[in-house]
Amino acid sequence: MLIGYARVSTQEQTLDLQMDALKSAGCSKIFTDKASGASQEPKGLDEALSHLRDGDILVVWRLDRLGRSLKHLIQTVTSLNERGVEFQSLHEHIDTTTSGGKLIFHFFGALAEFERDIIKERTNAGLEAARARGRRGGRPKALSQEKIKLARKLHADTNTSVDEICKMLGISRHTLQRYVKE
Repeated sequence: MLIGYARVSTQEQTLDLQMDALKSAGCSKIFTDKASGASQEPKGLDEALSHLRDGDILVVWRLDRLGRSLKHLIQTVTSLNERGVEFQSLHEHIDTTTSGGKLIFHFFGALAEFERDIIKERTNAGLEAARARGRRGGRPKALSQEKIKLARKLHADTNTSVDEICKMLGISRHTLQRYVKE
């Protein structure tokens, strides 16, 4: 069974073009959303995905109507494939029921993975360069070395309670315990 999905980003836009194309493709049921893919949960997409059964084909007018990003698109189609559901994009002529369509989609997946690896490499190179300049990432220490010494001295003195020490230094009990143990 061919199940269609159409989405427009704003309430002012119309679904007519997509609906006509999906009906011409032979979709027996069409789910729709009138919302930005990035900012709102696509209820129509969720309904379409839950409606699909093994052997069905999800049809969209264009790839960008289904996924918020290439990564999201690939995750969605991979999830469909695992459930025995095929995918078609009318505009891009991608059809995972054919070997050529599967090849194109695997190529998209490889490009997305390549993009993630490049981003990871750039991030690691940036962190390494910052470390070489003496910069360290992460959250700053809650206490200076002088305050750590004071905290340890006060903690060793049984006249001062843990709550008083924490209030005096502006830290939590957990933070105090961590510095006292070091």
